[in-house]
Amino acid sequence: MKIQPIDIVRSELIGLEAEIVDAENKSLIGMKGLIVDETKNMLAIESDGMVKRVVKSQVTLKILFQGQTFQIDGKVLVRRPEDRLKKIRRTK
Repeated sequence: MKIQPIDIVRSELIGLEAEIVDAENKSLIGMKGLIVDETKNMLAIESDGMVKRVVKSQVTLKILFQGQTFQIDGKVLVRRPEDRLKKIRRTK
């Protein structure tokens, strides 16, 4: 089965490698690290030995998921993790 971006939105993000490729705060662009925590509106990314919190709705992430790289707009991730995980995938 081919992995699609919706699969990332419906999966656990903690433990995945992420890189910020676009952000409202331009100083965040290029930050890479491991996602260590997630709330409704924030991601905590461990980078260079420090944990930095970023607002989901203000970033675009490149995420390594099951050997593939995907670019995800943080706005689609904004909701409580447990609610996002329950979201039903609609097929056509």
